[in-house]
Amino acid sequence: MALTVGTRLGPYEINALIGQGGMGEVYRARDGTLNRDVALKVLPESFARDPDRLGRFKREAHTLASLNHPNIAAIYGFEESNDTPALVLELVDGPTLADRIAHGAIPIADALSIARQITEALNAAHEYGVVHRDLKPANIKVRPDGTVKVLDFGLAKIIEGERVGAAAAASQSPTITNPAMTRAGVVLGTPAYMSPEQARGQAADRRSDVWAFGCVLYEMLTGRPTFPGESISDIVARVIEREPDWSRLPVGVPARVRELLRHCLEKDPKKRRRDIGDVRLEIERAMSEPAQASIADGPSRSHMRLAWIVAALLAAALAVTIAWPYIVPSTAGRETRVDVSTPDSPNPFGFALSPDGRRLVFEAYRGKQPQLFLRSLNEDTAQPLSNTNGARLPFWSPDGRSIGFFQDSQLKRLDLDGGLVTTLAKAEPGQGGTWGPNGVILFAPTQTGQVFRMPASGGEPVAVTQLDKGHTFQRCSLTAMRSCSTCWEHEMCGESISPHSTQRTPHD
Repeated sequence: MALTVGTRLGPYEINALIGQGGMGEVYRARDGTLNRDVALKVLPESFARDPDRLGRFKREAHTLASLNHPNIAAIYGFEESNDTPALVLELVDGPTLADRIAHGAIPIADALSIARQITEALNAAHEYGVVHRDLKPANIKVRPDGTVKVLDFGLAKIIEGERVGAAAAASQSPTITNPAMTRAGVVLGTPAYMSPEQARGQAADRRSDVWAFGCVLYEMLTGRPTFPGESISDIVARVIEREPDWSRLPVGVPARVRELLRHCLEKDPKKRRRDIGDVRLEIERAMSEPAQASIADGPSRSHMRLAWIVAALLAAALAVTIAWPYIVPSTAGRETRVDVSTPDSPNPFGFALSPDGRRLVFEAYRGKQPQLFLRSLNEDTAQPLSNTNGARLPFWSPDGRSIGFFQDSQLKRLDLDGGLVTTLAKAEPGQGGTWGPNGVILFAPTQTGQVFRMPASGGEPVAVTQLDKGHTFQRCSLTAMRSCSTCWEHEMCGESISPHSTQRTPHD
């Protein structure tokens, strides 16, 4: 039976199609008896005649009826009219988590709040002996008030024991949701979120949901799938054989959460976190602790601690330096010097202090490959920044939320909140760059001293200085342009520069 707007199914009138997938179609409907909107989940007509699909559909109703939790979408009943079976479900307004991730990584605090509520839902299901087996962003909704609802227990199973026979395991394995492979008997789940044991057709238990949760949390934090691939076979191979790209986790993810993700995504289920309730406790602890910088996949902590020992001692001196003008009257001629030591660097001038004076970004070697590192000056560890291999001459945005840098003959920006790297223009490092308060970046892509400007959001660079005929610009030893908020002022530089060597144009 085709359901269109206006079609009636018992007391329910169809208003709109909400979504569809391998396990059913979901409609928005009006309950004429109770005068409320509901969600109706129906089997496609071809599936409604399949005893196996129909049996699984009815089991979903029984499963949902056994669960009662604020983070699980409720079931109101089972309706069968005109040979069309339907689950009557709570209508959850708001986008799916997949919709939100499609716009980019979710801020860390929001991601952890969502993750905590997902663990609450899974923990409630597990306590009733129910394993979801198809947890993914498309099956999770976030209401406007921030409440998370876990949906679609269509592939859930009741835990009957720790060991299941091979035949039973195969029969209970979820079927793939790709339309090209929906024939009965294919032993696959939603590829990007199924555990290695599911990929091998083995029994799924609570630890399979823990794995899927780890995939969802990783995707929220990075905005990218944990195991990407162009085909189903590529994804399955990565799930079974490859590790996630841990370097994609953004700066600011607590060390506790990084460690938790590694435990959730252990390929051997015997080494994986077994209880989702323990996962919830770890997330709550991470949410209650102050954010800390950490090093992912880099040198050992002891090695870095040794390299940073001098800088750690100087952090207090820097804090006093910043606060000193507010504590005592200034004294003419007094100068305070603070030295910061960094690991081996390809460029001693490849660093920049954040506008608030609390963080340092710098070039340093990670193995044999240089890249950018970020360090809070009140911490003794630094965090390597993803996708900055070979980056040079970093500089800060005025709000301290982004970093500009040069890489592969291009000017780029890194947004620290989501870890997104954007290419702004073709440009050589030259003399470096500076980011003005009006959303304008100034940079000198060559050694001649000619300055260009462009919007910080990207665009076509425009020259704002022009060398007079017969004049050249001598490079400043401290790349004064990066120290000046207006442009190149020769008084800022210790070298002698002819004041007539450029024609200055007013700009931001």
